[in-house]
Formats: sequence, structure tokens, C-alpha cells
Amino acid sequence: MRISRTLTPEDRAGNLYFDVPFELGRCESLEVLLDYDRSRAVIDLGCMGPDGWRGWSGGAKKRFVISRTAASTGYCSGELEAGVWKVVLGLHQIPAEGVTVELTINTPATGGVEAEPSAPSPVSTVPASRRRNLPAAAGMRWLAGDCHAHSLHSDGSLSLRQLAGEAARNGLDFLAVTDHNTVSHYPHLQGVGHEYGIALLPGQEVTTVRGHANAYGRIDWVDFRCHPDAWLDQVEGEGGFLSINHPVAADCSWQWQLSRKPSHAEIMHETWLPNRRDTSIWAWLSAWGEPVIPLGGGDFHRLEDGHPTGLPTTWVQSAEPTEEGLLAALKTGPTALSMGIDAPLLLRVDGELLALDAEGTILVDFEGRRQLIRDSYAAIDTQGAGPYRLETSDRRILALTT
Repeated sequence: MRISRTLTPEDRAGNLYFDVPFELGRCESLEVLLDYDRSRAVIDLGCMGPDGWRGWSGGAKKRFVISRTAASTGYCSGELEAGVWKVVLGLHQIPAEGVTVELTINTPATGGVEAEPSAPSPVSTVPASRRRNLPAAAGMRWLAGDCHAHSLHSDGSLSLRQLAGEAARNGLDFLAVTDHNTVSHYPHLQGVGHEYGIALLPGQEVTTVRGHANAYGRIDWVDFRCHPDAWLDQVEGEGGFLSINHPVAADCSWQWQLSRKPSHAEIMHETWLPNRRDTSIWAWLSAWGEPVIPLGGGDFHRLEDGHPTGLPTTWVQSAEPTEEGLLAALKTGPTALSMGIDAPLLLRVDGELLALDAEGTILVDFEGRRQLIRDSYAAIDTQGAGPYRLETSDRRILALTT
């Protein structure tokens, strides 16, 4: 089946998501190919079956395959129910003169699912929680991770095994895999994480042109085409938690109005790395007006970007590095953020604020009070309000906690 559509700015003004329906009988496999002039437009690709969402690859793919037993990364395998299916096109960028889109739909598929790249062998590493002897509450330890990463299941360049190997080599205890608008990676996380000795946490980055949010936990797919109020209700109703991603980040900044606010926000993000002096996030925190549990996310996509997993680092107290324990700890806090697993730290332990390996830095509270940290282990007499941050003498931010 071949379908041709000319999409215009008027289509985009009417709805950012354009459905192309087609009838599917009983079959073993389905293949969809998307073709348009990529020098003039940016169009995302997804699919919905009669019984629900089957996957999303955004602008990363121009072809996908779904069969009963396998599917392209970003898409969910399973029974191909008869009825009306839809190719979902995200109209991210449409030129003034419009663009012609050609869809080819093959049943059965003319080819198979893409082969997974060769994965690295597991290596013996010492995770951050064992490398640093950090004070913690009784029966607990501080675990280090990254709350934002992408794989081939969306627009990342690494397979899940490659991503797990990279994060383990960097000394992380956990990594949240937050592929865009899909849950196709969920079934593989525990097995791959066990293989590489790292906890891979389930997440999905709910992605729109007005802002992104990470939904954490083994929850159902979140419909990014709905208002974020619905995201929050669903995620919390299913026992997960929602975090506003990179709220101050150029055209990916948060622009939605919410009837109530999530408990979490990605306060440290890779866009902060170049100089770490940008305090616009503090203005955002002030405007937010409610306490927030801070998370750090490297937003890893590919090695050549130069932003490794674990930069920045999110620390959380848990008895063991299990998916259940880590998600529960991240959900309730407290958390601590640092610029790497060996960097200076601010930790909350039994109600006390501690600055660790931070001699010569400056502690700044939310009201602007400042004090010099003179020792490698310092208990802080907090008079002003949090969140608190550690800075260098030239105002480069090193660590943060509430």
C-alpha cells in the first residue's frame, strides 16, 4: 500500500500530530517506510494499532517493522490485530510551501528487524557506592547514577547492552533509560542490567515541542499528545513519579501551565555543563514556588557528543541497588547532585547537611548566604533556606542538594 500526503503549515497549526489510517487484515508482520525531503522538513514517525500504541521513533527512523515476536527498536512486538491502524506523523517542522510525504506499508514485511550492534563484554568495575566511603543512614548507602539516557529505542546511538556497558565502565550504580515516547525498552532492562552489573531503571521521556518530562517506574505508555496534567495523573496513579526535564534549556524549556506541580525536576542537565555558571535555574526554582526533589541527567545520546553517562551524577540512599529500592528512594528523596562520581558533594544524612571533599569551595543557600568550606568533612550550620549549592571561587557550580 502506498499513501501520499502533502502536509502544510495549516495542517501543523491544526494539530501537531497527523494520523494516516490504513486497514490491516490478519498478518504475521508489518513494515512502514517514510519518505520525504529531509532537507526541507522534520517529521516524526510512530504507530498505533486498534488496541493501542505500538511505538515511536521520532525523527530517528524512516522505517520500522512490527511482528508477533520481534519489532524495530522503539516499537512493541505482539499480535497484529485486524482493523484500522494509524501511522502517526509528528509535524515538527513544515516549510511554508508544504512537503509531500510518501508512506509505503508492506504486509508481510519485506525485510527483518535491524540487527543489534555488537555489544561490549561485561567488565569488572568498582561502582561509585563502593569507591567512596560516604556517611549514610543506618542500613543504607549512597548510590550514584544518571536519571536521563537514550538508546536505539529512540534517538540514541547505542544499544541497551552498549549503553549498560558504558555506564558500568563509568562507575555508575544505576542508569535510568528514558527513551522518547515509548516503553519498548522496558522488557529488556532487568536482564541487560544484570548482565552488566548495573541497575537499569525504567523511564520514558514524554516529549513535546512545549517541553519534556521523564516518567519513572514500570508504568504504561504515557500519551504525549495529551495535556501534562493527564501525564501526572496517570504516572502517580500507577505508582511512578514525573520529573520536569531541563526546565531552562533554550527551545526545549518547559512552557506548559499545570493545574498542580510534579514533585521532581531535572535541575542539573548536560546543557549546564559548558560553564556551570548559569543561575537561570535558580530563577526558575523561585518562580516554581514549591519544594522540588532535584534530579541530574546527562541526557546521553551518543559517545561523540562528549557528555558521558554520569555527568552530572544523581546520588540517592538505598539499602541495595535494585530497581524497586532505587525507584522508591528517588521518588521520596532526598537526592544529591554532583558534577561526577568523584566530585565534591553535599549530602543530607539523618537531617544534617554535610559537605564532603569540598574544601576551598563556597556553600550558597537559596537566599544567597555564602560560607567557605574549610575541611574535607564539614557539618554545616544551615540558617538560610535550601536548596544549597557548592561553588568554586569563580562561581562554577559543583554540587547541589535540598
